[in-house]
Amino acid sequence: MSQKILITDAKLENNELLLSTDIETDLGSFAATGQMLVDSDQLSFIYIIDKEDGYHYVTIPAGTWSVIQEGMQAGPETYLTNNGGKLKLEGFHSEMEYLIENIIGNSNYGEKMVAKVEQVFTAPSA
Repeated sequence: MSQKILITDAKLENNELLLSTDIETDLGSFAATGQMLVDSDQLSFIYIIDKEDGYHYVTIPAGTWSVIQEGMQAGPETYLTNNGGKLKLEGFHSEMEYLIENIIGNSNYGEKMVAKVEQVFTAPSA
């Protein structure tokens, strides 16, 4: 069984990119897989984490992407966080870079997804 974990906030803090969720669970019981997917219909990136009961999908909505873009440029490590701790998301940056590169200009992901990714991740830095 898979469970959806929604990211509600993203911030850069102490040289770390923190993706926060409200879910009440022990993040230490999860393992990062280093694998990501795209949900074009929901304008989200999905990071897969594993637990004994199966895979869980960390949903990263478009509202957090600008902070993620800043974090990727700054180069900090990325963590999933909640009130109970944090989990390092191995391979997050390389997976994001790979997906972004594949989405830009690729109509297979849908017009809205391509437009949003191009807007956030290819916009000139101020």
